[in-house]
Amino acid sequence: MAELKDILYKVTINAVVGSTSLQVNAIDFDSRNIAQGDVFVAIKGSITDGHQYIDLAIEKGAVAIICEILPEKLQNKITYIEVESASRALAFMAANYYQNPSANLKLVGVTGTNGKTTVATLLYHLFKKAGFKVGLLSTVKVMIDNTEHKATHTTPDSLTINKYLSLMSAAGVEFCFMEVSSHGIHQNRTEGLHFEGGIFTNLSHDHLDYHSSFAEYRDVKKSFFDNLSRGAFALVNTDDKNGLVMLQNTKAKKYTYALKTYADYKAQILENQFSGLLLKMNDSEVWTRLIGNFNAYNILAIYAAAELLGLEKVENLRLISELESVSGRFQYFISDEKITAIVDYAHTPDALQNVLETINSIRTKNEALITVVGCGGDRDKKKRPKMGNIASTLSTKVIFTSDNPRSEVPETIIDDIEKGVEPQNYKKTVSITDRKQAIKTACQMAQPNDIILIAGKGHETYQEIKGVRSDFDDYKIVQELLKQLDK
Repeated sequence: MAELKDILYKVTINAVVGSTSLQVNAIDFDSRNIAQGDVFVAIKGSITDGHQYIDLAIEKGAVAIICEILPEKLQNKITYIEVESASRALAFMAANYYQNPSANLKLVGVTGTNGKTTVATLLYHLFKKAGFKVGLLSTVKVMIDNTEHKATHTTPDSLTINKYLSLMSAAGVEFCFMEVSSHGIHQNRTEGLHFEGGIFTNLSHDHLDYHSSFAEYRDVKKSFFDNLSRGAFALVNTDDKNGLVMLQNTKAKKYTYALKTYADYKAQILENQFSGLLLKMNDSEVWTRLIGNFNAYNILAIYAAAELLGLEKVENLRLISELESVSGRFQYFISDEKITAIVDYAHTPDALQNVLETINSIRTKNEALITVVGCGGDRDKKKRPKMGNIASTLSTKVIFTSDNPRSEVPETIIDDIEKGVEPQNYKKTVSITDRKQAIKTACQMAQPNDIILIAGKGHETYQEIKGVRSDFDDYKIVQELLKQLDK
């Protein structure tokens, strides 16, 4: 229970009809969840408008309505609050309802196109190894110290975020690492949260099905740093030209990291093998089990963030050397027949190029590199030919297949990918719509010492076709298929 006027603190209000001095049970933006004594927040979404469900919410027991447009007909004994932005109001109300839990722990947000999950998850493991109670809000899962919860979005809705942060606070969690997506920022899900710091990894072509332009996508990311407090830190990758853009208007303390340019935290790759990386970071060397240039950036970001959060340098380096790759992020094994299978979440042109270039920098070129890749349906279509071009240019053989087609026809998606293949690479490509059959074909093609990359789905354990989700785990499937071949 909470008093309505207390949970409206910091909300920009245009008009009030009724009393704000009333006790409310809970807040929700889904009318189906409303019960007696609740507050209903009517949010205009991309698919439905919550204003259409105000009467239904009242029927179900809502005593207060938060909306951007007051209904023409107002009901007696119901409090109506007209606000500037319902999604922003929800974020502040959620934080107030749960008594602002983000202020009770050190919350660090990680944003960027690629690397968010890896950086946030590895920071979680690093601080766990250092003996702290730690929280994680990621694409893959939510962790409240040792307790795991299933994740539904990269950045959950503001009610869910604050609920988990409240549970973390109650459990004595000291640090929480959170993926912050452009969708989450744009939809005000991170408003009202107190961040100890923000990390920017990189920016490349993605989510242009949602954002109107790359500039808007960049500026949404930037707004996260604009809103950091003076006491927070902003840590950005300056090898990406957008890194310094993120720092332009931030009040936070500014720090940079890079492999190629001058920065506060600098790294150099001394060795790059399938067994790991030898890095020189500032004046110290460290061996890490992670692989590739992109992971050199991730490790450098983790090292810098941990130092900024007060971890002692020698301890920081020791713990980094013990870290292992994150599920579905360059996750690999070698079969009895000496075939290396790699599963990676690379679902953007930039991420796919990074992974393929990493493999090519390690292999001797006597081995074939067979890539299995697709693109998600109902998502940014402009990246499909780019993915086709990159895969066919940097692989020995490519099998184009389904990712999560969702409501689209899989063959149409594959046609879009194939449009990016240049004539000299046609002979390298084959298309197999069924993803399991595509992986099986890659396994049958592979000879000892060859490398199979299965890209796009990574940690996901399902495939979505025409609104139906079926069990599908790339890593388990390729393991089973290669075991059968070993026999």
